[in-house]
Amino acid sequence: MQDRVAVVTGSSSGIGRVIALHLARQGAKVVLISNESIRILEALEEVRAISPESEAFEADVTSLPCLDESIKLTLEKFGRIDILVNNAGITRDSLLVRMSTADWDRVVAVNLTSVFHLTRMVLKPMMKARYGRIINVASVVGATGNPGQANYAATKAGLVAFSKSVALETASRNITVNCVAPGFIRTAMTDSLNPKAKEIILSRIPMGNMGEPDDVANAVAFLASEKARYITGETLHINGGMYMA
Repeated sequence: MQDRVAVVTGSSSGIGRVIALHLARQGAKVVLISNESIRILEALEEVRAISPESEAFEADVTSLPCLDESIKLTLEKFGRIDILVNNAGITRDSLLVRMSTADWDRVVAVNLTSVFHLTRMVLKPMMKARYGRIINVASVVGATGNPGQANYAATKAGLVAFSKSVALETASRNITVNCVAPGFIRTAMTDSLNPKAKEIILSRIPMGNMGEPDDVANAVAFLASEKARYITGETLHINGGMYMA
C-alpha cells in the first residue's frame, strides 16, 4: 500500500482510528474525516507519526458540501484517491413502536446515505485511474437483525446490497467494493457494560470472547491491499462464530 491515498470516515476514535493507523503502517497516506474536532487532531498527530503526509478534515458526513470540500481538498493535495473506507456510523436504539422519525432519518443519513455520496464522489477519479478499493463497515446485525435496532440493522444490510451493486458496476475498471461486518468488538462502550450484559453477549459468541478493533482493521487492510485484488462484492464477517454466512 506504499504511497496509496486512503480516506477513512469516522476515524477520530474507536475502530476507525485503528483502521487509519493500520493503513498508515502499510505505507498509505491517510485522510481522516470526522466531526469530532478535538479527537480528529489527536488522531492525526498519531497517524502522522507513521505517515507524515497524512491529512484530516473536520466534516459531518451528512453534509454534502462538507464531504464535497473534503474530497476536493484531498484530490488537490494528493492528486488521487485509491482507497475509501466508509466507517462512520451511529446508533439510535429503540423498539420500533417507540422509534422517532428523527432517529430513523439520522441513522440512515449517517450510516447509509453518506456512503452513497462519498462513494459516488471517489468513483470518478478511481475510474479514471482504473484502480480503487472501497471497503464499507457493515455489522453482524445487518445479517441477523437485532431487537431495538431496526434502523441500524436496515442501514447495515443496505450497505451489503449497495456494495454488491457497485462492485458489479465497477469491476471492469479494477475497482473492488467489499464489506467487513464486525460482531461484538471491545470498545469503550462495551467496556462500560455491566457484568450481566457482558455475560449475555459472550454466551452468543462461540469463541467466548469479544473481538478487538485490530481484528477489524486487519480485515480492512487486507481488502485494501493487492492481496485481495480478486475479491469484490463480498462481506467478511468478523464475529467469533456468532454468525456464519
